[in-house]
Amino acid sequence: MTPVSEILYLIAAVLFILSIKGLAHPKSARRGNILGAAGMMLAVLVTVFKPNVLSYSAIFTAMAIGGGIGAFIALKIKMTALPQLVAGFHSLVGLAAVFVAAAAFSSPTAYGIGIPGNIHVGSLIEMSLGTAIGAVTFTGSLVAFGKLQGLIGGKPLRFQGQHILNLVLGIFLVGLILWLCESSSPVAFWLINILALSLGILLILPIGGADMPVVVSMLNSYSGWAACGIGFTLENNLLVVTGALVGSSGAILSYIMCKGMNRSLLNVIFGGFGAEATADAADKDTGDRNVRTGSADDAAFLMQNASSVIIVPGYGMAVAQSQHALREMSDMLKNRGIKVRYAIHPVAGRMPGHMNVLLAEANVPYDDVLELDEINRDFSQTDVAFVIGANDITNPAAKTDTSSPIYGMPILEVENAKTVLFVKRSMAAGYAGVDNELFFRPNTMMLFGDAKKMVEDILKAMED
Repeated sequence: MTPVSEILYLIAAVLFILSIKGLAHPKSARRGNILGAAGMMLAVLVTVFKPNVLSYSAIFTAMAIGGGIGAFIALKIKMTALPQLVAGFHSLVGLAAVFVAAAAFSSPTAYGIGIPGNIHVGSLIEMSLGTAIGAVTFTGSLVAFGKLQGLIGGKPLRFQGQHILNLVLGIFLVGLILWLCESSSPVAFWLINILALSLGILLILPIGGADMPVVVSMLNSYSGWAACGIGFTLENNLLVVTGALVGSSGAILSYIMCKGMNRSLLNVIFGGFGAEATADAADKDTGDRNVRTGSADDAAFLMQNASSVIIVPGYGMAVAQSQHALREMSDMLKNRGIKVRYAIHPVAGRMPGHMNVLLAEANVPYDDVLELDEINRDFSQTDVAFVIGANDITNPAAKTDTSSPIYGMPILEVENAKTVLFVKRSMAAGYAGVDNELFFRPNTMMLFGDAKKMVEDILKAMED
């Protein structure tokens, strides 16, 4: 590699680091995205125009096809579908790592790592780890995509002896890697891939839908480590650096999310290891309990006569794209001297930062948006909690029902407010498949209907 290429790769790596720094805050997120895209463009151009490239026509054809598909998806995808899109893209990164490893194993001379049947041991270690992690990422991400898209049920899929099976397969996988490093056997290489593909499925299936955001974050980390391993095989310093950045940042994010949801990181890594196989709360008979329903006029009256209002946005707000109407409603309340703030759960809307982005799009002041730890204690002194499309993140069962799949997850304690206005299309359970006890509380008023239309109707009622 020429010194110029090394310098340009270093510049691209710096751009990636600045991109991650920019993404740490909504105000700088756009700049972070631009820096990341610029770094990737620079990295691609430097790689494409290396002197050892054999076919530009094949490369540019592949880039045109992939870029066209990516552009189409970017234009058509809805904000609410981003979590499953991220999971889908992670699967492609894992599959790419498997393909590169397979190419290097089949033609080692082209990569300068030895000859068929006699590949350098160091390269075999890098290759086997890269393809194993890549294969786990591929199938694991497909399962996560299926759960987020609703193609696979959100309930944990468990069976007797599941963790013992995973442990045995993991030990067998390590044995295959040792065999490959000792013999360069094609049988060992392909068995590693088959076993890792199976492990990806077995590790993600037992994790429930409520924990999918953490899973997607962890799979993001896996994809980075897979790329890092293949970077060593290709002797590509930028791929090593980029993979390490993605792997470490994904792992840190997963830890932060697990801490925010009171989940064990080991449970995520090892497919719910140690989780109790209790009955699903969604299967319980909730009885013939009544709910109190209201109208937009009722909601307008209660909020106009309040001194403080806390708005809790969730997935329903994102689906209805009601953030702009919501900002208008909060501005109208503020003009009447009412204190209005927004409460954000760490995993609201299935994806960290999702609600913050939507609210920023509607020009909601950053100072009005508070995290769970900052605002939870204030609900008891709040007149109205306006919950719009959130569900699992407000469910008191997370604190009281040990059989619930969301038990132990910190929630926004909206039930402590004097009045809870809950905007929802129906009484359907949340994404975790759990009925929300809050619906039946005496201080809760259900406002059934589309979130955007309901907020618009409340605005009209306030203007009358």
